[in-house]
Amino acid sequence: MTTLVSKWNFPTTVRFGAGRISELHDALHSCGISHPLFVTDPGLLKLPVTAKALKVLDDAKMPYRVFSEVKPNPVESNLTAGIEAFKSAGHDGVIAFGGGSALDLGKLIAFQAGQTRPVWDFEDIGDWWTRADASKIVPIVAVPTTAGTGSEVGRAGVITHEESHTKKVIFHPKMLPAIVIADPELTVGMPPFITAGTGMDALAHCLEAYCAPGYHPMADGIAVEGVRLVLDNLPKAFANGKDLTARAHMMSAAAMGATAFQKGLGAIHALSHPVGALYDTHHGMTNAVFMPYVLAFNREAVEERIDRLAAYCGIKGGYDGLAKDIVKLRKELKVPHTLGGLIEGLDMDKARKQLIADMAVVDPTAGGNPVKLTKKAALTLLEQAIAG
Repeated sequence: MTTLVSKWNFPTTVRFGAGRISELHDALHSCGISHPLFVTDPGLLKLPVTAKALKVLDDAKMPYRVFSEVKPNPVESNLTAGIEAFKSAGHDGVIAFGGGSALDLGKLIAFQAGQTRPVWDFEDIGDWWTRADASKIVPIVAVPTTAGTGSEVGRAGVITHEESHTKKVIFHPKMLPAIVIADPELTVGMPPFITAGTGMDALAHCLEAYCAPGYHPMADGIAVEGVRLVLDNLPKAFANGKDLTARAHMMSAAAMGATAFQKGLGAIHALSHPVGALYDTHHGMTNAVFMPYVLAFNREAVEERIDRLAAYCGIKGGYDGLAKDIVKLRKELKVPHTLGGLIEGLDMDKARKQLIADMAVVDPTAGGNPVKLTKKAALTLLEQAIAG
């Protein structure tokens, strides 16, 4: 029984359903927020879904300010600018509106604006989160507009350290949004590439969480249903962006993946993080490229579990059947089979490969892989992802 020891955390209040963005003002009021900073990315700022959300605030005569200096892979300068915007107008809370980048940065602004130590002092290592002054963390209302990262139900944010080109996970329990508005209508305008990339990110979260070692049957159950929802609905959402039912199921799967990965992630993310930091690739698409290679690497340790997963999803052939379905799904979604298909003009020398492998083995997600990710293994997986 000594192995049956774990720690379980589950999401916050989620207002789920089409049209629920109309409740944005009420959600803010419920959290005690009267003057929010609205954090989004520059591309999303121009789209009708953002105007729709802001109209809710305008109609309620709620004062707010928009901050949109958010890179696809947020960096410290984005955070610094966001904190300055937050402090300059005396905001008392944050609306994190968008995909994983805007959600993460919005959460980090709410967390870091009242701290006196640098953000790197709160990296997700041991009990570093206890260094923060929890009383200075302001409430967050999260509004996802993609269905991938699940950051809306997470207690951490990812930010790239520009000097070392490494992605850092900053953690604190109070970084969890107080309320989430999960309105699938907001995802209807997502282009196919983003639908595919974010959807594959959700699949990676569910798959790696399910395969991670340790005792967490609740996370396992959530991850299994999350995988099924992605396999059944991502092709539909990709083929027809207006399929609201498929969009809704994908939004659920994204939140489920982020809930499940409290159990752990693995080599897909450990390799994807350094590649994304060095080449500024789309995180979900990078996960998708690495996925079949890592699944094959882990086969001996996860085959029995994958057999059960395949049976639950109605896939014949156990592990082999699921592996083939993932490759088929990638092709259907136009996911590149190699990193060269994702990174234009890729010419990776030995030193760069060694660097990525070094970064992968120390990434916080590496420890959750069911097979130990050594530098040699990381190099092999990288070579496979390059060669195909």
